[in-house]
Amino acid sequence: MDTELARTFLTVIDAGNFIGAADRLHVTQSTVSARIHSLEEQLGCKLFVRNKAGTALTPAGHQFQKHAVVLVRTVEHARQDVGISRGYRAALTVGGRFGLWERLLLRWLPLMRESAPDVSVRAEIGFEAELMQGLIEGRLDIGVMYTPQSRPGLTVEALMEESLVMVSSRPTARAEPDADYVYVDWGPEFYAKHNARFPEFVGAGITANIGWLGLQHVLQYGGSGYFPIRLVQPYLQDGQLHRLPDAPTFPLPAYLVYSSDADRRLLEPALEGIRRVAAEAA
Repeated sequence: MDTELARTFLTVIDAGNFIGAADRLHVTQSTVSARIHSLEEQLGCKLFVRNKAGTALTPAGHQFQKHAVVLVRTVEHARQDVGISRGYRAALTVGGRFGLWERLLLRWLPLMRESAPDVSVRAEIGFEAELMQGLIEGRLDIGVMYTPQSRPGLTVEALMEESLVMVSSRPTARAEPDADYVYVDWGPEFYAKHNARFPEFVGAGITANIGWLGLQHVLQYGGSGYFPIRLVQPYLQDGQLHRLPDAPTFPLPAYLVYSSDADRRLLEPALEGIRRVAAEAA
């Protein structure tokens, strides 16, 4: 069986419909439909029921899901094993949000090299949707992110809780969004809490989907915004930025996500190292 068909099947499940799956796979909707049709012909059964709400798995689809996960993961692990650099016994692929690599996961890399020098590490950056897809397909061994989704076969573990604080390039700035405020999209929970605390906020002149990008703008051109205290602490200490103490603080939990049936001998040293640097950063 072509693993591309199984991968498309899993993407449809995760996206909830054929259109969303096509966007994620960067193909047309007709291509997704053709792949699913081919898969159903090979298996001799219907896998999805399509309705106005999207797509739903048939009983046969539910049964095939676990086999599709195993198939895709097995092939991806085989590719990794074949591609292991000479001199290493195993390879590990770790993906995380950009902001979680900065001053956190970057500190983990040398710890991993020290604790498991015979394991090669591939480091990747991505958003939650990409990271979750990589974990589902077996391309990622560990994902570190802010808003994971619960999926069969994956373990979601609370790692740490970031504190988002409002900072400004001006020490006398008001403790609320103003004309030079940069809104950073920290996820749906932050959006809801931000709207509740600032009901008159109708939008910012600049919006960023990566905290680093928003922070660089504030540092170079001035302004204010919400950022993890962990990232802005050096700039607060040297006076480039100023915390606005009257502004509310918002929690931003981070999570570890990994396969529930992964090789624990390979995974545990990596997980322990990430937990260690997270505890030190908290």
